[in-house]
Amino acid sequence: MSNLQSSETESLPTEGTAVEETPVIMEKPQTKPAGSPSIKFLKEDKEVVAASGANLRLRALENGIDLYTFMGKMMNCGGYGQCGTCVIEVVEGMENLSPRTDVENRKLKKKPDNYRLACQTLVNGPVTVNTKP
Repeated sequence: MSNLQSSETESLPTEGTAVEETPVIMEKPQTKPAGSPSIKFLKEDKEVVAASGANLRLRALENGIDLYTFMGKMMNCGGYGQCGTCVIEVVEGMENLSPRTDVENRKLKKKPDNYRLACQTLVNGPVTVNTKP
């Protein structure tokens, strides 16, 4: 019986060593990388993931977010910055958006600085907006 015990004890360190040589690292899976472009729509309680440089208007419409008032639905220019009906209010993350265009400066000259035209806005990081302010 001592032969059995000694062979069992001799094989244990070998098995233990093999397990120790292959460490198991447990990490919490992330749904999206920190700082990745995303658009949070407050009124709709919806968050949309976007590629860096994505157009805010297109991402909103692709995800069923209504940007337009009644008149804007009938008279919008289709995203060319000519009508000014896709106005949004940026609540957080203004630094993660493209700079205001000349078109925006003309259309929004009487509006606060945190108002943007969704069709002229490119998203480069996390941002929170209000639609139809």
